[in-house]
Amino acid sequence: MSMNRIVLIMLIVFVLEGALMPWIIPNSYGDRIIPHFTFVMVIFASMYGGRHQALALGMGFGLLQDIMYYGHVMGTHFFFMGLIGYLSGILLERKKATIMLAISTIGFATIGYDSALYFVNKVFKLTTGSYPWALIQYILPSLFLQLVFSLCIYIPVRKMFELGKQRRSSDSAEEL
Repeated sequence: MSMNRIVLIMLIVFVLEGALMPWIIPNSYGDRIIPHFTFVMVIFASMYGGRHQALALGMGFGLLQDIMYYGHVMGTHFFFMGLIGYLSGILLERKKATIMLAISTIGFATIGYDSALYFVNKVFKLTTGSYPWALIQYILPSLFLQLVFSLCIYIPVRKMFELGKQRRSSDSAEEL
């Protein structure tokens, strides 16, 4: 699939996570569950599209999140979404990504992403809670939401990226 279509799909996911999810999440969990669906798509891009594609998507949509939602410290989502996407792409570039590897990678990457954001906010004194409190209050409930989302979209996203790889390989074979 072309990069334009991937960006369009990620824009739709970005709008859904910002506009639809606050309506779906119950009010009692509204401040505890933070959807990072675009980050899940960046990790899928690192597994099936490559580390450079994940870096570009992570930095682009991280900056968009910084601008739209989190104006306190600009650049944290930009940096960490791109960096974690790139690092997971390096770790998984030679491995065949099965569903268990994909879910565990998304889980560890989400914990790392939320933890890094917590520590940056702690440095700038934007949060006052301890790390164990943050882990229980919003990192683990958000992790559960990201894992459910990744399970729901695993097969369509995998096919989307594999179709793009097949088209690129057939185009390069035709050029020879």
